[in-house]
Amino acid sequence: MFTYTVNEQIKLALLQPHNADEIYKVVDSNRAYLKEWLGWVDNVKSAEDYRATIIPSWLKQFAENNGFNAGIYYDERLVGMISLHFINWKTKHTSIGYYLAKEAQNQGIITNCVRELMNFSFDILDLNKVEIQCAKENHKSRKIPERLGLKLEGISRDAEFINGHYNDIATYSILKNEWSSK
Repeated sequence: MFTYTVNEQIKLALLQPHNADEIYKVVDSNRAYLKEWLGWVDNVKSAEDYRATIIPSWLKQFAENNGFNAGIYYDERLVGMISLHFINWKTKHTSIGYYLAKEAQNQGIITNCVRELMNFSFDILDLNKVEIQCAKENHKSRKIPERLGLKLEGISRDAEFINGHYNDIATYSILKNEWSSK
């Protein structure tokens, strides 16, 4: 199983089918909070959704060397997810996505995880470009790429439809030669 130590409190780990109850509990207990920005939340109705289809698709993605979805463990407790989405090996770029349980916010968890995933992307995978996309109005999420020095490439208008309304999407990126293991 893939695990990655971010620091002594934070660990990333590929989730296995036996983790289905654990990840479902995080999503279900944070459903109202998460669904404001994540359109898939209402489609997850049970731990069985994770066990039967979602986690196996994540493991297949990892096995195909095409990114991964990892659980974020803070003090040994699952508090969210971070993803290295589809990797374009021809152009050597990818994007990062993340979410965190409401009670785990404001402790630097996501900033530290994204920083380490950037290091991993550039140093281990030898990628050239990493992007992060956030809803324009999701100010908490936008602080992460801004804090880490990613550049705002632009705003795509009405690029996402969630909960009956459109969101503009802010795209941030950084190139390997601009990153210095911050």
